[in-house]
Amino acid sequence: MQQEALLGLKKIAFLSLLPDDAIESLALKAKCCTFPKHTIIITEKDETDSLYIIVSGKVRIFTSDNTGREVTLMTQDSGSYFGELALLGNEPRSASVITLEKTVCGIISKTDFKVWLTEHPDVTLNLLNDMSEKIRQLTQSVKNLALSNVHERTVQVLYKLACKDQNGNLIIHDRPTQLELASMIGASREMINKVLRELERKGHVEIHDKTMHLKIPPPARL
Repeated sequence: MQQEALLGLKKIAFLSLLPDDAIESLALKAKCCTFPKHTIIITEKDETDSLYIIVSGKVRIFTSDNTGREVTLMTQDSGSYFGELALLGNEPRSASVITLEKTVCGIISKTDFKVWLTEHPDVTLNLLNDMSEKIRQLTQSVKNLALSNVHERTVQVLYKLACKDQNGNLIIHDRPTQLELASMIGASREMINKVLRELERKGHVEIHDKTMHLKIPPPARL
């Protein structure tokens, strides 16, 4: 399992340029845990303080209000991490994290990470740069929620989820459910259903089992 943690750490941008022995020393501090699909790893307002490295799998990071309505902040897969804010302060968790598929994480405690960081201080700037990019992405997501309507937001999210196949066509593999899309977009499932049906009717998307093909011009704001 330690080897899995090592490989996961090597994929992370702010660690990738470190010598192998530095990453190996951090991997030795990681406790690897396997979480089944649809398992809550972190609950908003929890008093925990560990960093989670995604070795394999995929998670959804979300927040919710007092009525239970959820808004997805982002999804993350292998080669990324979450829970880093707990390393810098003593505040409760600011968001919840749930697995979208079976996920393996390397978990590093705040105490162990701080000790390791004192031995490798050059990483601090890389970590701050990486976190600032995350904040920029979150800010843009919030801005999009405020400034665009449900149709525009749906198209924006679909384009972010899509990748090009060998022929240059845009395709979403393992497409999210309508409920998952609704959470990402900040709308009701019923509204997402209407938008998707309209996109299908116009030939802008084609849905085949778990995949979706996009045939619509990209939105102006991504």
